[in-house]
Amino acid sequence: MTRRGGVSRGMVAGLQCGFGADDDEDAVRENRRLAAESVLPGGTLVTVHQTHSPDAVVVREPWSLADRPEADALVTDRRGLVLGIVTADCAPVLLADERAGVVGAAHAGWRGAHGGVIEATLAAMEQLGAGRGNIAAAIGPCIAQASYEVDDGFRANFEEADEPYFERGREGHWQFDLEGYVAHRLACAGVGHVEPMRRDTYAEEEAFYSFRRATHRGEPNYGRQMSLIALPA
Repeated sequence: MTRRGGVSRGMVAGLQCGFGADDDEDAVRENRRLAAESVLPGGTLVTVHQTHSPDAVVVREPWSLADRPEADALVTDRRGLVLGIVTADCAPVLLADERAGVVGAAHAGWRGAHGGVIEATLAAMEQLGAGRGNIAAAIGPCIAQASYEVDDGFRANFEEADEPYFERGREGHWQFDLEGYVAHRLACAGVGHVEPMRRDTYAEEEAFYSFRRATHRGEPNYGRQMSLIALPA
């Protein structure tokens, strides 16, 4: 989803789907309803409390917003459920094994991707009968390498094998390719087909919310877009 449409107003105007955005709660609920309806009319939206963790959960029945578990990925084989992940520069990853009837959604910022959220999501999908070679994964809008400057301290979190995802910038700094890194993790984990969207949340202001853009501008708040997936009815 982009930020276009929706009922939120002010600094986060549009289809703002994050409860942590200091937005009107009724507006957020309506935006989430609109988003879920566009994917599966009559479906029930299920989300998690995202914490940049490597944790994935299996969804067998919907839970209330107050009871949502802390995790950064969710998978299901149940029809009627719409899995949703909110992002504002991190990479949303949507996964499906059509043959097995299993879908998943993951929130993959650098910390979660490096920590294993992708592999955890795939393992959870396998619990439901999915096969990695049959899984197709789409990487949604996230911050692009040209917009993602990091410092030497950030680079030190990664191994030498990850060098292709870092381009040297000004002294002591690098440009990090989050989308490329996530695609690499998916491919190395055995996913059959990986499709990056190649959309930059930072640069495309009319289309996407961006945490880093808001931070650079000194804005007190930022919105979140939602990425969703569901099994067909």
